[in-house]
Amino acid sequence: MALLADDRLFPTDAPSRGIARALYETVRSLPIVSPHGHTDPRWFAENANFADPAQLLVVPDHYIFRMLVSQGVPLAALGVASADGTLVETDGRVIWRRFAEHYHLFRGTPTRLWLDHAFQELFGIDQRLSAATADQAYERIAECLAQEDFRPRALYERFGVEVIATTEGALDDLAFHRAIADSGWTGRVVTTYRPDSVVDPDFPGFGDNLVRFGELTGCDTGTFAGYLDAHRARRKFFRAHGATATDHGHPTARTANLPAGEAAALYDRIRGGQPTPEESELFRAQMLTEMAKLSVEDGMVMQIHAGSFRNHSAPVAAAFGRDKGFDIPRPTNYVEALKPMLDVVGMEPGLTIILFTLDETVYSRELAPLAGVYPALRLGPPWWFHDSFEGMKRFREQVTETAGFYNTVGFNDDTRAFCSIPARHDVARRVDCGYLAELVTTGRLDEDEAFEVAHDLTYRLAKEAYRL
Repeated sequence: MALLADDRLFPTDAPSRGIARALYETVRSLPIVSPHGHTDPRWFAENANFADPAQLLVVPDHYIFRMLVSQGVPLAALGVASADGTLVETDGRVIWRRFAEHYHLFRGTPTRLWLDHAFQELFGIDQRLSAATADQAYERIAECLAQEDFRPRALYERFGVEVIATTEGALDDLAFHRAIADSGWTGRVVTTYRPDSVVDPDFPGFGDNLVRFGELTGCDTGTFAGYLDAHRARRKFFRAHGATATDHGHPTARTANLPAGEAAALYDRIRGGQPTPEESELFRAQMLTEMAKLSVEDGMVMQIHAGSFRNHSAPVAAAFGRDKGFDIPRPTNYVEALKPMLDVVGMEPGLTIILFTLDETVYSRELAPLAGVYPALRLGPPWWFHDSFEGMKRFREQVTETAGFYNTVGFNDDTRAFCSIPARHDVARRVDCGYLAELVTTGRLDEDEAFEVAHDLTYRLAKEAYRL
């Protein structure tokens, strides 16, 4: 029994489905360009076998454990490490059985599609996961993971990855990226500069982070000018390790353009500790504009991932740390919020700012019109909760009429779950081919144009947007 239908995600009417199939055949085997994600560079540096099926597929994937938590399965029971060293489940087989018992919870979700893709295409499993098949699936995957062909570098090559970008904080020493470069392996793994820990006053340990930031760079982070120089130094360090982009995970898209003296005074108040919520938000807003100006200087692509109420559960964050599935979308304003930054850099022809959103209501009203006129702006693909068949289709339907295809940047998988990467890219390719096929059958696009656009959305736009 196959877990995957051959024509999954294609249109149901025969003419559109036939065109979608033909389009898909031309892009299905194109190399994967993964310009933004959260895979661990240590995997590629050390190239060690993955420990067990649970550690590979369950423990690092917040899509999985947030669903299980919603049905009463504790994080500790899924092997998620506690912040204070409290014991959690470490037996991979026990974790896997617990996951398999609840696999029905993923019916109809993109997570189910990604997992079934990995089970069938990577591990040769043709039976649906359940309590009854848990041990058999575990043993099959464990047998595969013990082989040389399932080490991280071999999987990178098997997946057809041309380049993959990881994401590291401003204080990271990038030792694993150096090890990859020194290893002689030809796979391309680049880093991305994520400065949240030294930009967001609400980030845990922010004051100590500023001190460490100065120590790493030799810059005087006691002054705003020295602090900006520290960013310049770290950005240069990251570029030396392959970085072409920065990433900014702010709660809102608010930007500011304060006079130099006011910005310096605000930094002094922030550095002094215990800023007000408004001062913290204003500082984050000012720093988005400062980062955009630095991107004009050094050519790095800037990504803004706004609109997530991160770590919504204070008890979970205290017990297990950040990024444990309790990040919730909220409404986000872009028109007024981005204007101060766009007044400074929006017309810069050499600058690329890629906007992501978790608020789908702004696609046609705000984001598409903004990206459809400002040379600096591009739209990132549906992200996180909308990284799905329905989410990708809604995105294309709502932004294409105003921004077109060429003010978007193709697809990125934005994942920690390594084995889901080919599945996610396959979903994106199928959705885009289906959408293009419907444009052809409704007379809005010529068929020869559809083949060209399919290639662009799959491969060229991401490479060019991220300067890879």
